[in-house]
Amino acid sequence: MEKFTNLQGILDGMKTDIEKFYEKSQNAAGTRLRKELNNLRKLAAEIRKDIQEVRNSRKTGS
Repeated sequence: MEKFTNLQGILDGMKTDIEKFYEKSQNAAGTRLRKELNNLRKLAAEIRKDIQEVRNSRKTGS
């Protein structure tokens, strides 16, 4: 569950940069958004891996 909390934290932190980029046309905010999206991608990959490991352990009965 900690990883899901981190995921939510990243998304919440991106709110201000989303507003700055799309509403105020600040390009630096776009750079920060791209960096955070990359972090989201990495965290999502970790979560996917964890889910698969749990599913596999359930199938084997461990």
